[in-house]
Amino acid sequence: MPYALITGASKGIGRAIALELAKRNYDLLLTARSLDLLNEVAEEIQKLYPVNVHFIAVDLSENNAPQKLFEWCIEKNYAVSILINNAGAGMSGLFQDSSLEKNTKLIYLNVVAPTQLCQLFIPLLLLQQHSQLYILNIASTAAYQAIPYLAVYASSKAYIQKFSRSLSLELSEKGISVTCISPGPTDTDWAKTASVPAKALKMAAKLNMQSSEVAKNAVESMFSKKTEVVPGFLNKLGVFMTWLLPKKISERVAVSLYKE
Repeated sequence: MPYALITGASKGIGRAIALELAKRNYDLLLTARSLDLLNEVAEEIQKLYPVNVHFIAVDLSENNAPQKLFEWCIEKNYAVSILINNAGAGMSGLFQDSSLEKNTKLIYLNVVAPTQLCQLFIPLLLLQQHSQLYILNIASTAAYQAIPYLAVYASSKAYIQKFSRSLSLELSEKGISVTCISPGPTDTDWAKTASVPAKALKMAAKLNMQSSEVAKNAVESMFSKKTEVVPGFLNKLGVFMTWLLPKKISERVAVSLYKE
């Protein structure tokens, strides 16, 4: 069976997606920064399901990392029929207080890497002549509004949402289905690594979904060939209210949550 390639697969939503696909008998190619965590995930999956799992440690915030991942697949002759761009990071705080290096790495990881991976792997997917070819991009409910003090992250996810919709239309006639899923707060360590303020964490805790729940929704949406999905009723409601309300109101709410 062709492989599903998952970035950011060592923990959180990426790990949960890997488990969900293994449950469906998909062989897996996993990548993330930590070799040790990837090894743990691979061992866990192979104990539970009779699938092949291969992995490589790559930091997708680094220059040429997507090319390195692509060349690994070519060298090993892995037939990829599913590309899942899950790797990403967040960073909160006043934009001008963050370093140029940190902002650039965030943009590279959240925007440049998934864009390059799509460009590199689309021809490889098409070579499979497989009737079921998929790209799944992970955005965020943050994609649907400007979020002061989370400016680069929210903007990067808005790009992924728009990019995915555009690709979906371009690739539909070629037999590749493109899905974008935009989770809201999820029970991962994202908020901690992004240094989200306590008041925003308190609000997010009321909306938190489990990684396994988001992953199941994402995989089912992908196989159903849905273009754009927001998992969870409250998240859908939040996105709708953001669309309904004047932008200044939603942006002031964001300021009240994310400003230290």
